[in-house]
Order: sequence, then structure tokens, then C-alpha cells
Amino acid sequence: MKKNNIVSVYWNSNLVGRLTLLPNKLAAFEYDIDFIKTGISISPFYLPLKQGVFTARQEPFNGLFGVFNDSLPDGWGTLLTNRMLAEKGYNIAQINVLDRLCLVGNNGIGALSYRPEWSIEEDSIIEDYNIIAQEVEKVLKYDKYDNLSELYKMGGSSGGARPKIFAKYNNEDWIIKFKALIDPVNVGEIEYDYSITAKECGIEMSATKLFEGKYFGTKRFDIGDNYKIHTHSASGLLYASYRLPSLDYFDLMKATFVITNDINEVYKLFRLMVFNILTENRDDHAKNFSFICQDNKWKLSPAYDLVKGYGFNGQHTTTVLGKGNPQRKDIIELANNLNLKKNKIEAIYNEIYEKTRELRRRYLMHK
Repeated sequence: MKKNNIVSVYWNSNLVGRLTLLPNKLAAFEYDIDFIKTGISISPFYLPLKQGVFTARQEPFNGLFGVFNDSLPDGWGTLLTNRMLAEKGYNIAQINVLDRLCLVGNNGIGALSYRPEWSIEEDSIIEDYNIIAQEVEKVLKYDKYDNLSELYKMGGSSGGARPKIFAKYNNEDWIIKFKALIDPVNVGEIEYDYSITAKECGIEMSATKLFEGKYFGTKRFDIGDNYKIHTHSASGLLYASYRLPSLDYFDLMKATFVITNDINEVYKLFRLMVFNILTENRDDHAKNFSFICQDNKWKLSPAYDLVKGYGFNGQHTTTVLGKGNPQRKDIIELANNLNLKKNKIEAIYNEIYEKTRELRRRYLMHK
């Protein structure tokens, strides 16, 4: 493998800038002068649009900038990548973050891509979802695999902990998930039910579908017609760890208003927060909220990963005024602290409470 000391970052076909690693293993980034003229930062809080070299800090992304860390795979994708590298004879300890970004190339979530691209997979896929599920189980349970290259090709760049693949359905780009070892057998059906109820509650989501009656799928919101949409997680934007509790909905809503300059986006997040709390989606960590940038304007991305979750020690990973198991009064107090309209937030809460009643009866027996 030829080591890449400088990686070029692109937003679709436009050169954004260049990324390198300093001797202390911290990343350094500089915008391309022509990109500065576009007037839009890829990460407004930590990479403001100006000339000069930016140096990342060590935490929480191991010396990488948050916006580029968003491009790297998480649990499942990293597992596949490391297995694939080992199978090809590479020393994983010598693979740095620049190498991993080059492995992602143009295959990550969002509009950012990295050159030179580095390919280690074969050009083959599996089209039978049941076979994919069996191969996923082999990897997770038995540390065995017959189709590692195919799994890596379809899911090596994916985020999140759950096994998943990028797939085409009706000539559109979708993400399809598979059961992890700790998941209930019907986890796909549960997440699909959550998505349908969320939409009924007025929460914006991409199209969802239950494939083969058991595999949850969602259409990718980061891909448009012949272009990709810049996507930035709250974790990467705010330098908030997604492995440990690091965010409060109060701060997340304030940041939402700052980056979007639109109070309607704050109400959208409030609606999602209420849904998460009432349906016990406690795995509401900082990477499960994202922003997208289109036409030089930021807004909240469609919601995703909505399903009952244990969270952090049985509490919400994103707290409400510091509380991990918030009640209605805490939600109302947070809204009052943000000067949100009392009648509007109470109407949102009551609407979601009523429209999630059946979902709570089905999956949260005590509710």
C-alpha cells in the first residue's frame, strides 16, 4: 500500500481542500481558495470558511475533525473493514485515518469524498437478503465468513452499530438493516412500526419498507438526482461523543437554531424529542441527529434510527435538562427555557402522546 500523506476532499465534484496528518497524529486541513468563494462552510463551528491551516484536537475523534469523522464507518462497517484488511494481509495498526478515508472514497454517507481512492474489495454483491442475514450472523456469532468481500462491498462504509448494506431498490438508493446479536428476532418489524408511527406524528422521515417481511429498509436522504447531499451529524458538528452521553436536548436545540436560523427547525427537533421520550428510543446519541446542507442552507435531516433502545444504563443518551429519564414537566420546562410557544409545544406533546398510544401498548407494555 502506498501511504497517502495528503488527501483531497471533494463536495461532489468540487475540491473543498486538503487534509494531512501532523507528526503528533493530529489532522490538519486547509480550504481550497476557490471553495472559499462558494460562501458555505462544511462545518461552521469548527471549520469556518477562511484561509489558513486548521489543526484538529485529539478528542473526541482521535485527532480527526468531526466532519471527516462523520464519513468513517462505525461498528459494523469498521468490523468489516478490519476483517477485509487482515484478509488482504495488511497490518491494521499501520492503517491511519487518512487511509480509512481513502477506503471510503466516494462511498460514504453525504456529499464528501476522498482522493486518492483506495479499493480492496472485489466487484461483487449478494442480492438475496436471507443469504446476507445468514452471512451477517456468521460474522457476528461464529467469526466465520464465506462472503466477506461482498459484505464489505455493500456495507463497509456504513455508519451505526447494526449490520446493514447499501442497496438499490426500484433504481433508488436504500439502506437495509439486519439483526445484531442483541436484537430481538423481530427488530426489523419493530423499527418499521416505529417509522410508520413517527410519520403519523408529523416527523419527517425518508420512505421506509419491510423487505421480505423482516428486514427494515429506508431510502437514503443523502442522495439526490445525480448528486449527493452534504450531511453532518450533531456529533461531528458539535464535537460531541456518540459513545457516551454528551448532549442535552436544550443545547442541541440552541445549536439547531444557530445553524439553521429557523425556529421551525427547532420545533421539528422538539417533536422528535417528544417521540423519542414517549417511545423509549433511548439510543438517541449525538450521531442519531444530523443536519443537511442544500442550496447553501442548513436544516435538520429526516429522522432515522427510531426504535426502542436501552440507551446508556437504561437512560436517554441525550438528556433533557440533565435528566436521563425525563417526564412531561421536564419537557415543558425545557421548552419554556427556549421561549417556545406554550400552546404549540403542549399541542405537539398531546398529539404525539395520542398517536403513539398503540405503539406503546404493543412494545412498551407498561405504557
